[in-house]
Parts: sequence; structure tokens; C-alpha cells
Amino acid sequence: MRLHLLKWGDPSAPPLVCLHGVTSHGARFARLAERLARRYHVLAPDLLGHGRSDYEPPWSVEAHLEAVTETVGEERAVWVGHSFGGRLAAELAARDPRCVERLVLLDPALQVQPHVAFDMAEAERLDASFASVEDAVQLRFDSGRVLRAPRELVHEDEAQHLEPGRDGRLRYRYCKSAVIAAWSIMASQPPEPARVPTLILLGAESWLVLDEQVDAYRAALGDLLEVVSVPGGHTVMWDALAETGDALEAFLG
Repeated sequence: MRLHLLKWGDPSAPPLVCLHGVTSHGARFARLAERLARRYHVLAPDLLGHGRSDYEPPWSVEAHLEAVTETVGEERAVWVGHSFGGRLAAELAARDPRCVERLVLLDPALQVQPHVAFDMAEAERLDASFASVEDAVQLRFDSGRVLRAPRELVHEDEAQHLEPGRDGRLRYRYCKSAVIAAWSIMASQPPEPARVPTLILLGAESWLVLDEQVDAYRAALGDLLEVVSVPGGHTVMWDALAETGDALEAFLG
């Protein structure tokens, strides 16, 4: 099953694959990809149940990884994952570290506490719609999900990710059932850290990543691990775009 795929850079350059989080889409990496495309062929699929990719189940880890690798190919690559995309990238590295040149985990949802995953999954059952893109952007800021990002950056992303329904109101382009399934995955035991060079980049004000998860990576990887903290919250590509780009370029050498 092939996914909807965005591409930046020279196709002959080394591949770098970006996996987004739940309720998101591949275009969320656009600004970061434009910077990385000076050296890499950047590939950002919409995951199963998201964006313009197929919405039908299953939405298991195996189904996600099979769809991603069928779409981007099995060439050895740098893998970048944000949130749930970080969990998927970690799963891929654990299963076949030979295909991972380097691993970048952006505020990764390696494992979410079950009661948190339950609350987030239950919240997905509610309808969320907007009269305008600006209303959706304002809610991002009012809810604290965006802390420091330039408003125009969030507006640009939301305009691509919202679509009108039959009632004329705007809703995000993803399948709620697929998102609920993803929260169940995130509540499960994560894989053991793969022995590959790894960068964990954390939002300094994020609610998601637990210290013990980072400590487990430190214990397992030693000098193979770098940990960097950037300003802002969970969506580091919004709140700390420049700092995130700097950290990736430094890690990738």
C-alpha cells in the first residue's frame, strides 16, 4: 500500500525520511525539509489514516511500517520521527537497524502513560470543526498546544491540513479511528533502543517525554546518543524551527 508522499531535494541525494505524529500530515515537515534538502532527498509520507493516504485498517505498527517502506523504498536512510512518528521510527530501527543510517526522534511518543492515552483517545471521539482556518489557528494558541511559533507558520500548516465537510465547516484531514488506534500503540511497551547513532530532541516545555525514557536510551546507547533541548512545546517544528534545524544539521554532520 503506497502512501501520499511529499518530496524535497535532489532524488540522487542520500534519502532522509520524515514521519509525522497523530492527527498531523507530512507537510508539517515542509519548512524543515526545505533546509535539509540542501544535502538530502527528503521524503515525508502521510501515514495510514492521515492526510491524503488510505484510511482503511489495519493501523498496527506492522501495517504502518509496511506502508512506509513500500512508499519510500528500503534504501538505507536517515529517519526522522516526530511524536507518534518517533515511535514508528524507533520500531523500524529496532526491527532492522541496517536500514537506519541515523535516527532522529523529535519529542518522541516512545510510550505514553495509559491513562493519558485513554484520555486522548476518548477526546478524539468528539467532533472538532471550525468556521475558518483562523479559528483553528487561534484554538492551537488558546489551548497551549502552540507556545512560541510564528502565527503565519501555523496558519500555513493549518490551511493545508483542513478540508470542508458537507456542512461547510472545516475539519482536519485524518481518520479518527486510526488516531485512536495509534494512542493504543503509544500506550504499549516500546522497543529496545536500536544500536544506531541517535538524536533525541526535546521541547523544553513539552508534556510528553518522560525522563526515564531518555535515561533508558542513554544506558543502552552511550556515546551513540545525543540529547538536545529546544525552546517551546511538543511540536518542535513550530515552536523551535530554527533551533531544531540547527540541531539536526549538527547531528547529521
